[in-house]
Amino acid sequence: MTADVLKQFTRRPPPPGERCELCGEPLPSEHRHLVDTARRSLKCACPPCHLLFIRPGAGQGRFRAVPDRYLTDPGFALDASDWNRLQIPVGLAFFFRNSALDRLTAFYPSPAGATESELDPETWDAVLGHTRLTGILEPDVEALLLHYERGTPVTCTLVPVDVCYELVGRMRLHWKGFDGGAEARADLAEFFRRIETAARPLAPDTDPAPDPGGNA
Repeated sequence: MTADVLKQFTRRPPPPGERCELCGEPLPSEHRHLVDTARRSLKCACPPCHLLFIRPGAGQGRFRAVPDRYLTDPGFALDASDWNRLQIPVGLAFFFRNSALDRLTAFYPSPAGATESELDPETWDAVLGHTRLTGILEPDVEALLLHYERGTPVTCTLVPVDVCYELVGRMRLHWKGFDGGAEARADLAEFFRRIETAARPLAPDTDPAPDPGGNA
């Protein structure tokens, strides 16, 4: 996915009356998504259409169901020096494995939208390669979401990729001025509380399989 493609995910949540982009059925405001691997974009999907593409290779791999799992690795830690190596100018970044390029691609949200980091892949691998989350990350449909606040450890959570686009949209919607303003900071705090509540830790020596149906 390119930065231009990511811009389409910076809008508000879908309005009432939106329909499934595959079959045309009406959708609730909270619904699931598919990744269109040919166009490198997301499509809104009703439950039956989402279910069709849970199995790997379904539909010749054109569409992939975005899973609904949130995971942390208790044995993995990043500190300020690790963060500095990533050269991310803000305290937020997300990484997903682009299947077409077969490598991690990094973006960070900003008031202008999602910006792709140009740091070399070897550095990403050096910093993130020793967490088990990288090893189980599903290409295109899941991401590693990193959050850093000065004086605290960097958090790293495996999330559905559409959650990252939601984060980009929230920042565009609420950010004001240089530091974002009180509304943006409160919104981000609520967003990460939700992520923390949803995430569960990986068990020692366990590599869980993804469950696009929603049961991590």
